[in-house]
Amino acid sequence: MKTIIKPSAAIRKNYNELSRLCRETQEPVFLTKNGEGDLVVMDINAFNQREMQLQLREKLIEIEERRRNGVMDLDARDVGRELRERIKAGKNVQG
Repeated sequence: MKTIIKPSAAIRKNYNELSRLCRETQEPVFLTKNGEGDLVVMDINAFNQREMQLQLREKLIEIEERRRNGVMDLDARDVGRELRERIKAGKNVQG
């Protein structure tokens, strides 16, 4: 990730250029005020993508913690196959 730093005046003076920079780089732009970090600005699509990645990571960590604690997970294909077999067996018994 390339760090992009701009003074906070950039958002007041040249919003369109800052917006274009965020869209083109898909990276956050760090704004400073009086030489200190103040805000982070980024393209909304890049933000949404990062949020989805964070949610996925959280879910994967949760799954890994459950696995390490011995909680058995079910494989979706195995569950689907078992349900189809039970449905088929049920139809054969009834009909």
